[in-house]
Amino acid sequence: MGESLPGGSAQHRPVRTLRVKMVLLGSSGVGKSSLALRFSRDQFRNSSPTVGCAFLTRMLLLSDVTFRLEIWDTAGQEKYHSVTPLYYRGAHAALVVYDISQRTTFSRAQVWIRELQKQYIPGSTVMCLVGNKTDLDQDRQVPAQEGQKVAEENGLMFTETSALSGDQVNELLLAVAHRVYECVGGQQEVLSEWQEAPSVHQVHRNHYSPVASCCRLGP
Repeated sequence: MGESLPGGSAQHRPVRTLRVKMVLLGSSGVGKSSLALRFSRDQFRNSSPTVGCAFLTRMLLLSDVTFRLEIWDTAGQEKYHSVTPLYYRGAHAALVVYDISQRTTFSRAQVWIRELQKQYIPGSTVMCLVGNKTDLDQDRQVPAQEGQKVAEENGLMFTETSALSGDQVNELLLAVAHRVYECVGGQQEVLSEWQEAPSVHQVHRNHYSPVASCCRLGP
């Protein structure tokens, strides 16, 4: 976690560190915990279903600000559904995850999208639809074009990842971080400042590629 991504620069230090709450939502078994671990430690580990919610952190240095990403990995089992809103309340970014090899998880992801749209004011939360497990492409049940279409219809970012191989995971994290900065980063009442100064995982702007056009929740 201490090494920089290629192209990082140690010369540009942020003037402030801001807390960003990011929540992962989706059915059990889609790989939310594995994605969270990739985000936080760039590791992969098979894990048991999350009970309630798990919490991880990651430091990201943008051009003039550091984000302390507080990553909330929520349980996907139906029995925890009623308490999940307690964990995603106040999130600055919400990733709705499905398994590209399980169509039922894609249908469930669309239910989560509708629930989030009821909770948030457009522009207040960056949302992304994530098709995980691209390493199982031979068993794919949800075409990428279908995921892209649902995302576009709802004004969301979209990408596909593999928590197992790490493919597109850093790119997703960087895209979400930059979108949060663009959409709500300048609103001091939205992002609170973090006072500690831990080691920083540095990121260069040249590694950012937008996945979608804006952070609106509605079409």
